[in-house]
Amino acid sequence: MKIVSGSIIRLRIPFVETFRHHLAARSFSDSIVVKLKTDSGLVGYGEGVPRSYVTGETQAACLQHIQSKLLPTVMQKEFPAFAATHLVAEVGRLISDESDADAVVWHAARCAVELALLDVCLKVGSNSLREALPPADHDVFYTAVIGSGSLASVTAMAKRCKAAGFRSVKMKITSMDALESVAAVRNILGPDVSFRLDANGAFDAEGAAALLDGLAPYDIQCVEQPIPRGDVAALATLQASSPVPIMADESLVTEADALELIRAQGVDYFNLRISKCGGIGRTLAIAKLAREAGIRVVLGCQVGETSILSAAGCHVASHLAEVRAVEGAYGTHLLVEDVADPPIMFSDGGLAPALTGIGLGCNVREDKLRHYAEEWIDV
Repeated sequence: MKIVSGSIIRLRIPFVETFRHHLAARSFSDSIVVKLKTDSGLVGYGEGVPRSYVTGETQAACLQHIQSKLLPTVMQKEFPAFAATHLVAEVGRLISDESDADAVVWHAARCAVELALLDVCLKVGSNSLREALPPADHDVFYTAVIGSGSLASVTAMAKRCKAAGFRSVKMKITSMDALESVAAVRNILGPDVSFRLDANGAFDAEGAAALLDGLAPYDIQCVEQPIPRGDVAALATLQASSPVPIMADESLVTEADALELIRAQGVDYFNLRISKCGGIGRTLAIAKLAREAGIRVVLGCQVGETSILSAAGCHVASHLAEVRAVEGAYGTHLLVEDVADPPIMFSDGGLAPALTGIGLGCNVREDKLRHYAEEWIDV
């Protein structure tokens, strides 16, 4: 197999409604999609979602890095027929780890190229990612996510989540004022729905300690990233006295981050996100470190993912027996239109779809990619 051509697409797909948290307010998807074509005419697609406040990547820089650094390492080269069971590891070794001299971690860029290679390599062998990542014996149910907002808006959303039968709900919080909303949402959800919170680093250490103490009565599964990235010792201090488990998200981007958090006994949970962590292979490597250290795992997502990343997330969530919660697969619940037909999205109660099609298992429509492309570069 030889990759003979490729394209890099910068997307802008409007949201049904704006989604807000402490670090950003988003009203459209801003993914980078990579398309690869083989000498036999097969096409694979991958997606990354750059976030400057997480990995340092802007959308423009991510696109440029793929074009100048990553795609040259795979274009016009002959690849052997990899066995599906070893494909994730083999593809991971094919992608350059070259980086610039600054602090940027090129994980969204790497993820987009990795997924496109996986998709096309699987299609060459008429295999599904399901064969490379055999599912564990459990159903996957997605979490409903409530953005930060007024008491009226979050309680209205909580009622919708309850009526839809979600087993798990997450809410974004930005200040101590959120305690009133937490109490109201917990009351609406009742005791049988798992409820966790995400601060996106909104608090300093003192404020986070007060928040965690204030949350004790509400049976909170965990609080995600209560303080900003950068002070693992402070996270460990919070963890030691907190009545509520703590999860790392922005503090967990690389395997080195994972090892530092493990050594410091800094958190109870890891939030793994495929684009944030640099692709499926690196996500699974961090999940393995967590499992060995007794740290619980949630598989998160980047807000605005299309079905390309959602399909990858669905396979990883099914594969990880230890996953405690899963986010993503919003499809047209969030996007005015997805790039796949049908879109990969959860059904009633958050139940995940079973993906068995070849490649990643989603049918990408190039006409939709072109419709929502702000930039399209053929290489």
